[in-house]
Amino acid sequence: MPGRSSTSSGSTRYISFSGIESALSSLKNFQSCISSGMDTVSSVALDLVETQTEVSSEYSMDKAMVEFAKMDRELSHYVKAVQSTINHVKEERPEKVPDLKLLVEKKFLALQDKNSDADFKENEKFVQFKQQLRELKKQLVKPKEDGRHSEFDPNKDSSRAGNKRDGIHADRENDLTEGVDEDMIVTQSQTNFICPITQLEMKKPVKNKMCGHTYEEEAIVRMIESKHKRKKKACCPKIGCSHTDMRMSDLIPDEALRRAIESHNKKKKRHSE
Repeated sequence: MPGRSSTSSGSTRYISFSGIESALSSLKNFQSCISSGMDTVSSVALDLVETQTEVSSEYSMDKAMVEFAKMDRELSHYVKAVQSTINHVKEERPEKVPDLKLLVEKKFLALQDKNSDADFKENEKFVQFKQQLRELKKQLVKPKEDGRHSEFDPNKDSSRAGNKRDGIHADRENDLTEGVDEDMIVTQSQTNFICPITQLEMKKPVKNKMCGHTYEEEAIVRMIESKHKRKKKACCPKIGCSHTDMRMSDLIPDEALRRAIESHNKKKKRHSE
């Protein structure tokens, strides 16, 4: 076996795992490639939502994300199986070299047997992907401020059947309130675009995974670094937030909000021209 030193009797006093550990390093590099692939799929899916492309294309991106998540899970299980086997052999120090391949396969299959769809909830990239899609859709869909819904209501429709004047009155009312509703929605959206630190519109928003608040990336990173240099905890700068121990690892890019801000600014520019 490569990387093994043994005595003439066939027993071993020392096993070198340098070759295996080198292979593990390569596998971990492949995991980073999977992560990059998930980032690309997420970006394409957000493009599809933003351009309101047919749902089937978005569904294809969702399926691709699931496949990436499955690959990441399988690779993680294999890396865990190998590392667990290495640690076990190092602790046991057996007289004879065990069948490492068999041990790894047993540990790997044991991990695979526990697979379930719930595993995807533990994949940060997959969870972030689903959240970003939901948030971007919310930003793009303008809710009706008066609480009315577009769903078919048989009771309301039957009571209004044949009453043309009510229909005309409702149309006129909608026309009068439409401009006011849009102004209210835009004002509310613009409030969400403002960084609680700089009080300026964000360009590179990042979200705090712990409390859900967003900030301008440069501003929040500078704030956290400044606090930690003074051996102090960094509190979320959003007024009323109870999260008092922010860390860099809590921050993730808020791609949905960034796109919403850019889309809003493009519309505003077109209207002003």
